[in-house]
Amino acid sequence: MEAEDPGLPPKGGMDLPQDGVDLPEQKLSPGSTDTGEDEPSATLDEPVELLGDQSNGLLSVADGKADVQEELTETREESSEKDLSDSASTDNTLEDSSEFSRPMVMGSGPPGEEEEVAVQPRPPTHRDEDVTAESWRAHRKHVFVLSEAGKPIYSRYGNEEALSSTMGVMMALVSFIQSGDNSIRSIYSDDRKLVFVQQGPLVLVSVSSTLQSEQQLRQELLYVYYQIISMLTQASITRIFERKKNYDLRRLLTGSEKILDRLLNLVESDPCFLLGAVRCLPLQPALRDSLGSLLQKAITPNLVFSILVARSQLVTTVQEKTVIDDCRLEPTDLHLLLNLIGATSAFQTGEIWTPICLPRFNPDCYFYAYISYLDADCTVCLILLSTDKESFYSVSDCKKRIEEGMRTQNYLQALSSGLKSPSYSVAMVGAPDLRHFMYKPLDIPDNYRQLPQFTSPELEGPYCSESERHRLFDLYHYLHSRIHSTSRPLRLIYHVAEKETLLAWVTSKFELYTCFSPLVTKAGAINVLTKLLRWIKKEEDRLFIRYPPKYSTTPNPGKGSKGPRTEGAENGFFGGL
Repeated sequence: MEAEDPGLPPKGGMDLPQDGVDLPEQKLSPGSTDTGEDEPSATLDEPVELLGDQSNGLLSVADGKADVQEELTETREESSEKDLSDSASTDNTLEDSSEFSRPMVMGSGPPGEEEEVAVQPRPPTHRDEDVTAESWRAHRKHVFVLSEAGKPIYSRYGNEEALSSTMGVMMALVSFIQSGDNSIRSIYSDDRKLVFVQQGPLVLVSVSSTLQSEQQLRQELLYVYYQIISMLTQASITRIFERKKNYDLRRLLTGSEKILDRLLNLVESDPCFLLGAVRCLPLQPALRDSLGSLLQKAITPNLVFSILVARSQLVTTVQEKTVIDDCRLEPTDLHLLLNLIGATSAFQTGEIWTPICLPRFNPDCYFYAYISYLDADCTVCLILLSTDKESFYSVSDCKKRIEEGMRTQNYLQALSSGLKSPSYSVAMVGAPDLRHFMYKPLDIPDNYRQLPQFTSPELEGPYCSESERHRLFDLYHYLHSRIHSTSRPLRLIYHVAEKETLLAWVTSKFELYTCFSPLVTKAGAINVLTKLLRWIKKEEDRLFIRYPPKYSTTPNPGKGSKGPRTEGAENGFFGGL
């Protein structure tokens, strides 16, 4: 499935990246042309603090006790062919510096008497797998990312270097088909599907033995591509490969492998990705409205989105009124943002200020994300997205006001206590034959333009083991592929499997997937569906965000800038809408 066109681009509030992962020194409108020849390298003022979690992208950590922001260091290298060579360079400080591979030295005595402590070897991971072993071939799904020149960039299992010849064969297939003015989309064998997706200079390949359709596998590859774009931006990647086609992109993605690994684990087990929707935390409507009101009042110029999440479940979100009239935050962008936060322990250290690209909103520009956990257990997270990279302190002040209001009204305690118990049980529906369901409402009023949402209960027996959960979601994937088939879409499917019976139903108002005990009849399943829909209707205010709040910020020229700017340039993002 091809990606939709990104949302309306900003006219000056967000920055076009000069290259790679740096923050630009000058703000450019998306329509302008960047002819810079420098390839930046991202460095941190104190990189050792983030060494344990080297996620790509620039992080600025502000210690809450000291209330000090560690400024991002913008470093530019001299322009030359040497900048993009495959030999050792300083493109990525954390990768190329040997400082981080030396043993730690500890001691309190005179110089020269320190005790050298050897670093413990890291435990073996799936990246150390032997790619010639049968166990490597037996994985349910492989994902490979390579460049047009055949350079390996990422592999879900095994080391990229050991797979360079395999990726070379994949690129040879792509090139051979392209030589005939065509493009390769998929290859089918008895027990495998190979799906190819080419996005600009990157080629993504999925080798799967699951029940997923080609369309679903293609969507997963697009998620991987979007996650890479969220860290580097599409403009940067395009510019890099225009200058040198055999550039090794791994140098800019050092430490991001675990982000992609976590993403691929989630797309196999989390219905969010299958349904293209966001899971909301079940919450009393009065509490959700109060939290939305807090976010609605804590605003500052150039603040575009305020998002409150708890364990990757959406609590509430508030969007700038001018933005919501023309575009919205896509579920894909929120999924990628939450995956980045969940995979990076550095976000738990304090207040984080980092550039982040939302590929479905605009793949070529950065937002500036303020990320902070509000509780000691790091379960409730506040995300504030701004278009001004100089507005850290004003956005941080918004967080303080939100946090103070939540503590004063005991909202944080109510959220934390609610997270200690499971979301909700399918037994609450009162239908003994019903084991599980996934429900996505489709009748969303256009004037609210909120995120598509869905709800589902906790998985219970007999789906407690990982293998049983995989089996159930394989069946859901199969039903979803039949419902959304491009050649022969269906609206209602009654499917009898070996251990359960499933029913999928799509109308103009909802999309529903249900799992029953194996002995249920068609008439019994229809009766359960009727009861389930009545229960969802009664609980919809608790399960969904029905009326998302909005706010309006006003231009505030001159604030947070290093030089004088006009009113239009200060808030050009909103002026363009």
